[in-house]
Amino acid sequence: MTIRVMLVDDQVLLRTGFRMVLAAQPDMEVVAEAGDGVEALQVLRSTAVDVILMDVRMPKLDGVETTRRICGEPDAPKVLILTTFDLDEYAFSGLKAGASGFMLKDVPPGDLLAAIRAVHSGDAVVAPSTTRRLLDRFAPMLPSTGKEPQHKELERLTEREREVMVLVAQGLSNGEIAARLVLSEATVKTHVGRILTKLGLRDRVQVVVLAYETGLVRAGGHG
Repeated sequence: MTIRVMLVDDQVLLRTGFRMVLAAQPDMEVVAEAGDGVEALQVLRSTAVDVILMDVRMPKLDGVETTRRICGEPDAPKVLILTTFDLDEYAFSGLKAGASGFMLKDVPPGDLLAAIRAVHSGDAVVAPSTTRRLLDRFAPMLPSTGKEPQHKELERLTEREREVMVLVAQGLSNGEIAARLVLSEATVKTHVGRILTKLGLRDRVQVVVLAYETGLVRAGGHG
């Protein structure tokens, strides 16, 4: 199955470079391009897209607001934020807006292709530990919470699911969580799937963001 990719960046040269890399792949096709967020939203009305490579700093409508509007739609394409700096506040905002991950613009082509395939298959492409560093840095921007998580949806989780959610938010992989809780990896995967479904989240990145926002995990990574 061909992955339909859209490039959204105000730098034509950068889009050209990405297009050349993707065009050489048998399982990918660049089906659309846009130079800003307004144009991107217009193009999406008439073009079916699976994954969007989204710049953040653009005229008219920036990538964060564009991502928020796209991810708010049903059956929305997955969004990969492109940023110039690691631990960029824009990457943080993009994740909160619903992006499935972020990549540096100077990422090696192989990593970019792997990221697109991972996002398309439903995985988050930012290691939760990287997301956590982002959140640790920008935690002061999050709403202040008391000791108990304030998100009502968390009440739907079982005690075990909350345990798993905390460990996901601390950056552990399914295998590491399985070892910590003495469970099979398949069982952990099932728990993560239930957490996503119950909380209406798209991927592990959003689990991490929500865990911080609700106070389930605080800066420093401790639940």
